[in-house]
Amino acid sequence: MSHAVVIGAGPAGLMAAETLAQAGVRVTICEGKPSVGRKFLMAGKSGLNLTKDEPAVPFKEAFAKARSPLTPMLDAFDAEAVQDWARGLGQEVFTGSTGRVFPNVMKASPLLRAWMGRLGDLGVMVNTRWYWQGWTDDKLRFETPDGPRTLAADATVLALGGASWSRLGATGDWASILADKGIKLAPFAGSNAGVQVAWSDHMTKHFGAALKGVGWSSGPYVSRGEATLSARGLEGGGVYSVSRGVREGHDLMLDLLPDMTVPQITTKLQAPRGKASFANHLRKTLRLTPVQIALLQEMARPLPEGLRATARLIKAVPINNTGLRPMDEAISTAGGIPFAALNESLMLRDVPGVFAAGEMLDWEAPTGGYLISACLATGRWAGQQAANWIKP
Repeated sequence: MSHAVVIGAGPAGLMAAETLAQAGVRVTICEGKPSVGRKFLMAGKSGLNLTKDEPAVPFKEAFAKARSPLTPMLDAFDAEAVQDWARGLGQEVFTGSTGRVFPNVMKASPLLRAWMGRLGDLGVMVNTRWYWQGWTDDKLRFETPDGPRTLAADATVLALGGASWSRLGATGDWASILADKGIKLAPFAGSNAGVQVAWSDHMTKHFGAALKGVGWSSGPYVSRGEATLSARGLEGGGVYSVSRGVREGHDLMLDLLPDMTVPQITTKLQAPRGKASFANHLRKTLRLTPVQIALLQEMARPLPEGLRATARLIKAVPINNTGLRPMDEAISTAGGIPFAALNESLMLRDVPGVFAAGEMLDWEAPTGGYLISACLATGRWAGQQAANWIKP
């Protein structure tokens, strides 16, 4: 029986292994960490967002420059297919008010257990603590608890992740191995990352407070979403979605009242103020929270004269920052293997029989279900194409 090796046991790798095994290929998964799906499980701690239930066009537009090469894969395993797949593993799902899809239990562990059970039933072998080192005489070379080992493979699927959260296994160490093969990689960069802010001491009491119902923008990237103040800066989905703009050098802007226009805000501010401080006036007339008012003053003191100028500021508060948090803290990374280095089957042009999937590829998308969905779709595609390569 033909043999395929899948290196990496995150969503992309496990999906590639499942697809290969269902095609009748003998599959071995090799994972460098002591257990599988570590980043997958971490994602599930705050609710496992599997995909986004929205029309196909905006869904694919979330992938920006990688939209075209990813389109056939996302069409072949779309949001509805992801949900059917989860249900097939005994995990019922629900769609939240924003279109995000979660398992009813909100956790990743039940789904992962069921998935590993399915892989076991399909005869998939799993080697943990097998750290990939490259090739020796066309065989895959690993460092293992029992010393160096090699495996022969009729096809290989690389699904080693990006370069963030290295403690969970996504170290990016594979880049040097592929570079030695002559593959030109795109540099890694943090994506869906927090923003560093050097706060004044006045903001300390607001650490841990959430900014809700606000809008964010940075260059061409716009989002609505929550963010939390921390001693290091701003974290949360709203900021993560526009962090690419910060990385590209654009200003970060905050809209404290995205559902109101400048004239509407100006009209409310014209209410009699009496002896109230301006901060209290903002709180009473606009219902700004203490953290919103503090952030406004932190970033724009002294506030401009004139109510209309203040209204314009409230709609576009400049968030002075020193860039993104370190890449290893980012939820995901851009960079990696450019699509130009791959054919339409996700096989490396310079290394026949070796396919790649998941965050190893040079694409990025905001949080909200897109990341896991694309990892599953590319893993499935790579698995199918690897099976076709083995069994033409």
